[in-house]
Amino acid sequence: MRDNPFPDLDHQRLTFLGQTRDVWVTGEGPAVLVMHEVPGLYPEVVEFGRWVAEAGFTVWMPSVIGTPGKPFSAVYDLSSLARACVSKEFTVWGTGRTSPIVDWLRALGAHAHEVCGGPGIGAVGMCLTGGFALAMASDERMLAPVLSQPSLPFALIPGRGKDLGVPADELVRIQRRTREDGLCVMGLRFTEDPLVPAKRFKALREALGDAFIAIELDSSKGNGAGFPLHAHSVLVREHVPEPGHPSERARQRVRDFFVKRLKPGR
Repeated sequence: MRDNPFPDLDHQRLTFLGQTRDVWVTGEGPAVLVMHEVPGLYPEVVEFGRWVAEAGFTVWMPSVIGTPGKPFSAVYDLSSLARACVSKEFTVWGTGRTSPIVDWLRALGAHAHEVCGGPGIGAVGMCLTGGFALAMASDERMLAPVLSQPSLPFALIPGRGKDLGVPADELVRIQRRTREDGLCVMGLRFTEDPLVPAKRFKALREALGDAFIAIELDSSKGNGAGFPLHAHSVLVREHVPEPGHPSERARQRVRDFFVKRLKPGR
């Protein structure tokens, strides 16, 4: 990379499993992975990472697709989505499988935990990466997984909507962790988002019971917060930084979740 688009952050090139990726790191404290949404690691996602770090965390932000630092646009969004659809690293349509890139992210999580210490790590995935935090929860280091608008596998084909994007054996390990280790999983979605249908959150409730913390923001026609029917990006693009706004409360609940799970004495 010729220029660092985020000069205030620590830019690292990390290699795991034979693959090298750019990662930006900021803050001090237990590790939290912020996995960006489509189209890439654009400035508003990094600003969210900085905000998480302010609560006393070391935030690790890997670039998994797109051009780091490139501003969001509809054209950029569609082009990145098209690349993801043909990439072997993302399981876009298949059911009952994790995306291959999750193995690299697990390795990053293990490295981040070794560097930062603490009881374990947290992670938030968004859109394309939303379900990755659930897949990573099969690892005992993952203590605070957050699934924001988990969109894979895409629910545009019948039968995909209730799929959680993890193999059955991994889901069994995650379920066991909820019973034996007290693991909790947080999920966020807009009620009218076709990429994250209600049946996906229903499947999460059925699989995880009370260990699944669901935050569903009303985006139906005429909703009081003024969310559009196509609202999708809970923590970034649709976020309104006003006290008491539903999106602001949702953001705060995510950060509080990290504090509770990763800083239990605070």
